[in-house]
Parts: sequence; structure tokens; C-alpha cells
Amino acid sequence: MPTFAWEAKTRAGEVRKGEMTADNEQAVTGKLRQQGLSVTKVKKKSSGLSFTIGSPVKTKELVVFTRQFATMIDAGLPLVQCLELLANTTENPRFSEILKEIKSRVESGSTFSDALARHPKVFDNLFVNLVAAGEAGGILDTILNRLAVHLEKMVKLRRRVKGAMYYPVGVLFVAIGVLTLMLYKVIPTFEKMFSDFGGGSLPGPTAFLIKLSHGFINNVHWVLLGTIALVSGIIALLRWDKSRYYIDKGLLHTPIIGPIITKVVVARFTRTMGTLLASGVAILDALEIVAKTAGNKVVEEGVIFVKDRLSEGNNLAGPLIETGIFPPMVSQMIGVGEQTGALDAMLQKIADFYDDEVDVAVEAVTSLIEPAMMVVLGGLVGGVIIAMYLPIFGMAGNIKTQ
Repeated sequence: MPTFAWEAKTRAGEVRKGEMTADNEQAVTGKLRQQGLSVTKVKKKSSGLSFTIGSPVKTKELVVFTRQFATMIDAGLPLVQCLELLANTTENPRFSEILKEIKSRVESGSTFSDALARHPKVFDNLFVNLVAAGEAGGILDTILNRLAVHLEKMVKLRRRVKGAMYYPVGVLFVAIGVLTLMLYKVIPTFEKMFSDFGGGSLPGPTAFLIKLSHGFINNVHWVLLGTIALVSGIIALLRWDKSRYYIDKGLLHTPIIGPIITKVVVARFTRTMGTLLASGVAILDALEIVAKTAGNKVVEEGVIFVKDRLSEGNNLAGPLIETGIFPPMVSQMIGVGEQTGALDAMLQKIADFYDDEVDVAVEAVTSLIEPAMMVVLGGLVGGVIIAMYLPIFGMAGNIKTQ
């Protein structure tokens, strides 16, 4: 059971502080009020050194929760009972704790969407707003099923992109490890051997590698500090909004990666927008939610621009072309969807099409990257080995001439 730090005032205005173990904040507040205290602050104490980076709940767990919740609601179970059952059956203790807190807030009179909104790391704007639309329209089970499908599609899309990155990143780390081993261990061994043989002056490539090895060994601590500083700097730049915008813009215009990112952006935008519109969310609200969940600063600004133009009385297709982000075909299909009154269905069709496009593009790039990485790795290692064997070849030639 969690511990809460509280602060309250007596009727005389005296401030009191303390700690209390309870199920949730409401339980603490209730007990303090029974003691005649006016509660000013209740905060859950953190346990030891435990901390969470990002969401404490995996997307896969969220998909399972959403699907099971929709089934229970469709079967006629009360909302509170559904939350209690799911909180007791989930294997993630942090998720269980979050669901119990949501259940407690719903029991206290809060709406389900408001209770979800208090956990933005788990339930994003899209999830919260769709649930709110489901509550308002009395179709919560339908909305949750749509959400589950949407999350499954997005997980699949993310897995494709990440899967394409695993191989080159893995080969890169192997290359760095092999070169580090050679500079630190292999090249000094060859240097000692050449010195023992007294082979005289060494070939240029060999002498260069030996100097490089000396520099690496003598400054290994600076190399480590520089690597840490570089990684920290990259992380800081990615978190800074201004630099993130230019990084995202650069990635969109990169020759090989750019077209894939554009396809991913289109698939994400159309899938999210179609799900929101099909669930009854107003188009301006839907655009605002899509902008917040875009995951790309350039796309976010583009969608906000489209929202502003739409609020001035324009249609959706025109401003999308003006952003320069979305391909003309996408804008034209959206225009057809607007004219026929089936925009949500058209958006879902576009999303399905671009999902397949991402598959094809990722497979094509992966088939090019694999041999290229092997050539680079083989060239680096082979170049080092040849450079270190050049003096041995020279010694063998001298022996033959004698």
C-alpha cells in the first residue's frame, strides 16, 4: 500500500504535516477530514530509487487492456468492475496501481476520460479524447475497439521501422568493437613483433595505424568522455524544440531515409485522423490532437497550419498541399473523401495503402543496407589486417633476395 505525505490546517489555522498509508489520495483526504482538518496538499511518496523513463506501460499491454476493456463493456459489466478486474489481472504492477487509482477517481464522481487524463505518459491525448467522445455518445465499447485496432496498426508500423534499424545499428556496434579491440590489443602486439625483428622503417599505412593506436591508448579516457559528451549532446538536441524541428526537417529531405519517413508520417496522420473522425470527434479538434501526437515537429506545425486554414473556411485538401509535406495523391484522395462525405473511410484506405508502401520501402532499403554495411565492415577490418601484414611481406621478400 502506498504512502502519502500530507499537509493540512486545523480550524484555528495551524499548519500540520505528516505521512499516511492508504489506497489512494481520496482515502487520505477522507481520513484527515474526519479528524477535523482542512487538507491543502496530498502527495504520493516515491519509493526508494525506483524511477520510470517514458511510459511505465508498454504499448502491447495497452492494446490488450483496451481490447479486454471493450469486451467487458460490450458484455454489460459496470465501468468500475471492469477496471477492478483488469487491475487485478495485469502482470505490470505499475499499470495495476494506475488502474486502481483511475477506478478510485471514477468512484469519486470523475469521468473516465478525466481520470485517464491524469496519466498522460500512459494515455495520450488521442486515447483520452476518443474515450471522452465514446462517453458522450454512449458508444464506449465501439470507441475502445477502434482504439485497439488503431494501436495495433501503429505498433505494427513502428515495429517495421525499428526492425529496419536493428541490423545497421548492430553492425555499427560490432565495427566499433572490432576496431577498438584492434587499436588497443592487436596493433600493439604487431608493433612489438616488428620491433623484435628489427625490420627498420615501416610502410606508411602500418606506421599510421601504430600512431593511431598510441593516440587511442594514451587518450582512452578522453575518448570515453568525448563519446559520453557526444551522446549527451545529441539527446539534448533531440529534446530541444528548435533543434528538433531542424533535425526532423533534415530527415524528411534525406535522400534514402526521407521518403520512408514521409510514408510513415502519412500513414500515421491518416490513420489517427480517420479513427478520430469515425469516432465522432470534430475535425478541428481532431487536427489539434493529430498535431500533438504527430511525433515530428515539421508535421506538427504543418497540421496546425492546416487547422488554422480550415477554421477560416477552407477545405482540408488545399492546405495539406500547401504544407509541402503530404504527397499530391494524398491531398487529392482526401479532397475526394470530403466531396463524397466519406472522409474517415478514405483516410483509413490511404493509411492501409501507405502501410504497405512502408513495408516495400523498408524491405528495399534493408536489402541495400545489408551488403553495404558488410562491405564497410569488411573494408575496415581487412584494411587494418593488410596494413599490419605489409612489413611481414617486406621481410619475406628480403629473405628471398638473400
